[in-house]
Amino acid sequence: MRLWENEEPGEAKPEVSRPYETIGYVISGRAELRIEGQTVILEPGNSYVVPKESVHSYKILESFTAVEATSPPAQVHGREDA
Repeated sequence: MRLWENEEPGEAKPEVSRPYETIGYVISGRAELRIEGQTVILEPGNSYVVPKESVHSYKILESFTAVEATSPPAQVHGREDA
């Protein structure tokens, strides 16, 4: 699991594609998720899924707190910390 805690607004993160699925739940703030040509605004109470191998990017719009989990679990497969 990963906690995005009070991530501050800034430039969009670079586009990436990961070998695992990510699911998340927004606790506070707002972010923009760009995924496979679509843009989704994430707000408190929203959940989201980033499928395995999908090209995606995040941009924090307001101080953002969310929790994410990956499948397969990151620690089992040596996923990067960021």
